[in-house]
Amino acid sequence: MVCCTSSRRRFFGLVAGGAGVFALAALPGAVFAAVPGDRRFVVVLLRGALDGMAAVAPVGDPLYQEKRGALALKSPGDGGGTIALDRFFALHPSLAAIEPYYRRGELLFVHAAANGYRTRSHFDAQDLMESGLTAKEGESDGWLNRAIVLLQGGDRARLGLAVGGAVPLILRGKAEVASWEPRGIGTLDSDLIAALKPIYARDSLFGPALAEGIKAQVFSNAVLGDEAMGKGMGFGPKAFAALADAAGKLIAAPNGPRIAALDMGGWDTHVNQGAETGRLAQNLEGFAAGLDALAKAMGPAWRKTAVVAVTEFGRTVAVNGNNGTDHGTASVLFIMGGAVRGGRVAGDWPGLAKLQDDRDLHMTTDSRAVMKAVLRDHFGVDRKALDTRIFPATAGLRPFDGLLRA
Repeated sequence: MVCCTSSRRRFFGLVAGGAGVFALAALPGAVFAAVPGDRRFVVVLLRGALDGMAAVAPVGDPLYQEKRGALALKSPGDGGGTIALDRFFALHPSLAAIEPYYRRGELLFVHAAANGYRTRSHFDAQDLMESGLTAKEGESDGWLNRAIVLLQGGDRARLGLAVGGAVPLILRGKAEVASWEPRGIGTLDSDLIAALKPIYARDSLFGPALAEGIKAQVFSNAVLGDEAMGKGMGFGPKAFAALADAAGKLIAAPNGPRIAALDMGGWDTHVNQGAETGRLAQNLEGFAAGLDALAKAMGPAWRKTAVVAVTEFGRTVAVNGNNGTDHGTASVLFIMGGAVRGGRVAGDWPGLAKLQDDRDLHMTTDSRAVMKAVLRDHFGVDRKALDTRIFPATAGLRPFDGLLRA
């Protein structure tokens, strides 16, 4: 793993934290690279296991009300109920902020999707989701980093950006990536940073790291502005919008990165999940606000952007004894952006008559097929590279056709 492991990287992260930015500047003399067509790609990792049947409810399934019980959402047209997407599926009311993107054809959902493995462990599942593998095999890099290696070729310019703190596994690997975090996480006083400059000016290790941190501050201030850099982003569902807004501005910048990953947690709803209101509804509202903020922050660059939000696994169909749901199998993928051919719910619905292990929604789409399609149709990555280098040993898994505009 290249990023965030050496002494130089640790020092750079500490220094740059004082400016609210970590490793955002390119190496001296290098620039951020442009991918084919100047396109952007954002992966949102929904950690904790999103209940896909709550986010996009199959209200047209004849067994929906019976199987969901107390967690069944009100039908479209009922006060405070779901928002009809078509005659079968409906959107959770807390996701109302992204409904306009669906109507404009910039948002689609792939239901009954999972990541190609069988585990109910958050830790194992998140590692596999990010590595792109079917089984744990000592993975040390992420599939998105492997894609960046191919896209940038021998160029040392950076394509990738991690937003929100430590670089996640999905972006770790041979390709160096940038990262940005809001002020307040491991910050140093600006006067201390200034005092360090003459001390480390001649140091071959820490001198260049400090210089990178200062370059990062200049870039971030120019893109985000002093006000955005200085305000705390807090925690909880509402914090995601500010994080996504910053991500949008950074990757939309003409000289910025082009591929980003960011996290949103809070999806592990074992207790008091709620239906139209409650804990899950609050998280969905914050998530929708974040996607909306990301799109608006990107401006014209949104037209060439694809965003995929994925979770490690779904949740059980039935409510548990604590008015929540337990770890399941299939969930739903959100695919959004100006480059997306949306306005529909894609994939094959397996129905609720027969459940996996008598508790879970069956998987009908491997999410890696969706990721393959984005890399192929958005960036021109060839099938052999997708099957062997980015998602090893997946030759039998075809890319999901028709997700992006021609």
